[in-house]
Amino acid sequence: MTETTELIDAYAAGAQLLRDVLKATSQVDIDARPVEGQWSIREVVCHLADSEIVYADRMKRVIAEDNPTFFDLAPNIHVPALTGPHRTLAAELNLIEALRNHLVPILKSCSVDTFQHVGVHSTDGPMTLQTLLQRITRHIPHHVAFIEEKLQILS
Repeated sequence: MTETTELIDAYAAGAQLLRDVLKATSQVDIDARPVEGQWSIREVVCHLADSEIVYADRMKRVIAEDNPTFFDLAPNIHVPALTGPHRTLAAELNLIEALRNHLVPILKSCSVDTFQHVGVHSTDGPMTLQTLLQRITRHIPHHVAFIEEKLQILS
């Protein structure tokens, strides 16, 4: 198994990782902010869903286009503006799962060379498809730790 295959498998498993941790949210207030200065569980999940949309676009553009440009995502601006009580954890999780299920076969069909295709991030500069995939693959586990911390406090 190659490093890229393992990375794609980890990417594919991310939605289930999030689904598993969110099972414990039925008994807590998902809008509570038990850690001062941090987002609520709902805000974290909405941020994850919003990021999936952005990264899906970035990865598809890097695969298909020659040196595309993409802009920075400003989570501290987007989360308060886009998160609300009508965004359910189930819908956000379904979106994340659907996007990853959509992208996995595309990524699996890419050649080794395609993973070295480059796009240009407005603040971080050139990024390969491999780098974009690494970043989004780490994103859910990174935030799952924060969700688990909130769940411990709220339980």
